[in-house]
Amino acid sequence: MRKLYIVKNQYDFDRIIKKQNIIKNKAFIIYKEKNELPYSRFGISVGKKLGNAVYRNKMKRKIRSIIDTANKNLIDNNDYIIILRQMAKDYNYNELNEKLTNLLYRKEQSNEEKTK
Repeated sequence: MRKLYIVKNQYDFDRIIKKQNIIKNKAFIIYKEKNELPYSRFGISVGKKLGNAVYRNKMKRKIRSIIDTANKNLIDNNDYIIILRQMAKDYNYNELNEKLTNLLYRKEQSNEEKTK
């Protein structure tokens, strides 16, 4: 993933998460917000509860690899914050790939789905 496609600033993370456009499943939580750029940007967060630094960095590399393949078909100008959940530890690379790409191509949940 090129540095151009990365959300790095804490301000951007906070702004995107505050908007509360959430898409989630058992392995990931994705916050998204429209941006003014002609491409999508991604931020990845893996909490300390998931494991040590080596494991967290390994998971980030896996997610970046999945994003690189999915980003070629995903043409929209959104900022995405991808947060790994505890259940992601139970999945292998192919299952993570399937779950993340399904979420990236899915639209936001309606308000009715959020209340359920």
